[in-house]
Amino acid sequence: MSPETVEHDAPEGDEAPPPRGHIRVVYLGPVAPHWEVQSDWGDATLVEEFRQRTMARLVLLPPHDPQYRRNRERVVRDAERENLILEWDLGVPEEEPAPAPAVDAGS
Repeated sequence: MSPETVEHDAPEGDEAPPPRGHIRVVYLGPVAPHWEVQSDWGDATLVEEFRQRTMARLVLLPPHDPQYRRNRERVVRDAERENLILEWDLGVPEEEPAPAPAVDAGS
């Protein structure tokens, strides 16, 4: 599973500041609480505040809930504002675009 990295648009010549931490949001399963927020590195206070906001948005929402998609986008924007590397672990491979159907030239 590849981490979803948040990047910032910076004017040319300006280097983006280094990330302030790493966050992994893990889906635990169909029984609440559905999510766990983990961190490999970063300021403990920043990580804890981000964890609290993320859990408030996701704690009772399984991935198939319609509200989940909207709240996931809010979590992504929050990570961008805080300059955090954000990774999602849903326990399933990331969706990849379906290949185009093969056209049978012999028909």
